[in-house]
Amino acid sequence: MRLKTCRTGQFKLREFVMNINLLSGLVFLAVFTGVVLIHEIGHFIVGRLFKVEVEEFGFGIPPKMLTLFWWRGTEFTLNWLPFGGFNRFKGESDPDVKDGLMDSNPWVRLAIFFAGSAMNLLAGIVVISVIFTQVGLPDFSVSQIRDVTAGSPAALSGIQTDDIILEINGEPINQEGAAHLLIRKNIDTATTFTIQRGDEIFDVVATPDSSRNAQEGALGVSIGPGYAPAKSWFHALPYSVETTFYQARMILMLPVQMITGELSSEEGRFIGFKGIYSIFQQTVDRDVESRSTATTTDGGPTFLTLEMIATLTITLGIFNLLPLPALDGGRILFVIAELIFRRRVPPEYENINHAVGMMALLGFMVYINLMDFINPVDILLP
Repeated sequence: MRLKTCRTGQFKLREFVMNINLLSGLVFLAVFTGVVLIHEIGHFIVGRLFKVEVEEFGFGIPPKMLTLFWWRGTEFTLNWLPFGGFNRFKGESDPDVKDGLMDSNPWVRLAIFFAGSAMNLLAGIVVISVIFTQVGLPDFSVSQIRDVTAGSPAALSGIQTDDIILEINGEPINQEGAAHLLIRKNIDTATTFTIQRGDEIFDVVATPDSSRNAQEGALGVSIGPGYAPAKSWFHALPYSVETTFYQARMILMLPVQMITGELSSEEGRFIGFKGIYSIFQQTVDRDVESRSTATTTDGGPTFLTLEMIATLTITLGIFNLLPLPALDGGRILFVIAELIFRRRVPPEYENINHAVGMMALLGFMVYINLMDFINPVDILLP
């Protein structure tokens, strides 16, 4: 009888894990495809707005599977590789094609090239707004404990989730990032933390440990802003815009942080599909678990998957604006040069530049995805 119960329990556990993995896979595929399609829809809408013909709008990546339908001269196709999509503009590489993309006014081209990333940023704002309406609006003057790792210096000192850090060694913590800086400053030193828990204020002493790795953190806590209830989605909108552009700035600052040593090369390393899927597995698992009866009373449901979606769409939007060949930012660079010098760069040179850039970009993507298997990064959510 015991053996039967054990086997039943193991079966249910395997079934639960399989369901979570399937759900994570579907979410990953839908989100990745969705953020790329949002980008391409931005190009499509602005292109059509300025009467630049789009010959094909593809769902997925070629080879073509079938034509779905035609709409106002645009062929909508379904392609075999189910990742993202693309626009094929009329005359996109030949300025001699009348009324094509490269024949259009440079300001029109700028609007079209910027539109994809603008849509990704707008999507980020919408997703973050949804999160804020659920969890509340951030107060960046407050540093609140989001999570405490078991057995960490913070846990041993009695620090708990949702505690607010008021002071560290007598220094007030009234701006974002101040707590992290002071924790780093006091590595391997007994440090006094003034904590607010509900209406109670008290001091605890903890020693940030330099022997702990970057994922664990020296203190063993995840720190974020405090939150106040949002009155409505529109009330959350300005905060969502601010947060989106803050995340965008943080993404742009990553290379600087690596050069200055604030981030190690491993911490700032690119990850591919496998690494992103691993994160989605964790976020979906946490979100599903947080909605169970056992954990809802511990702090309510989490929205980690939505946070990941927002991060992914913002990252894609910013990455595409980098001034690199084949990316929108590289094309924007040529248009800006044309506006400054009032003379177009020879299209042959521009096409070769983008073709070589595309080959380099594809090679880089292959390298990143191979490294995900050869030397995987263990990304553990706090």
